[in-house]
Amino acid sequence: MKISKLKITLPDKTLVDINFDINSSLALVGQSGSGKSLTLKALLGMLPDSMKCDLEFDAGFELKAGKSISFVPQNPFTALSPLTKIKKQFFIEDSKVEELFKKVGLDADLLDRFPPELSGGQLQRVVIAMALENEPELMLLDEPTTALDPDTRVLILDMLRDLQSEMGFKILFVTHDMNSAKSLCEDICVIRHGKVIESGIMNEILSQPKNLYTKTLIEANFANREFRL
Repeated sequence: MKISKLKITLPDKTLVDINFDINSSLALVGQSGSGKSLTLKALLGMLPDSMKCDLEFDAGFELKAGKSISFVPQNPFTALSPLTKIKKQFFIEDSKVEELFKKVGLDADLLDRFPPELSGGQLQRVVIAMALENEPELMLLDEPTTALDPDTRVLILDMLRDLQSEMGFKILFVTHDMNSAKSLCEDICVIRHGKVIESGIMNEILSQPKNLYTKTLIEANFANREFRL
């Protein structure tokens, strides 16, 4: 899947002007304000009216948030109603929800509980199950493991790899956690000030970055904080 053009502008300023390929799984990394969140919002059709967006995909792909594209946010509480039982927050029949729960490693009895009764890891699995409802072609991940403890983080990333292998969707993983990016994604795209600085195969970029900015990000190993220049 090739995003051949993504350009986001204000009347007097270009905020993002990038293109990239998602062969299988791509990590989009960069400092705060680099354009990562704007890229996600553009793909989800959630940019404010004040911004103009030009977006072009390769042939054969039609952008439909919630259908061809699904989204897993950083905080699962933002995606779930705390006063509604889990099973009532899906739009498919209960038997299919139970199948999705099996895929993400959750017991079906959790469907009758409310979100505050579940742990953070369980809630993130619920949100991932919701993202699989319509069998998307592309899954957007916005720091989905940031709020999790290290062991749960590893389990979630392993699960996402297994789900991708089984269901065949592509992944765009927006993150500041280089360790998670390396664990989940085959490729990486580094952006700064709305421009692509460096992109390519994950292991090659991490071992031999060509750009000083990329090298600085890697050396900072910004797993626990956003690196700023």
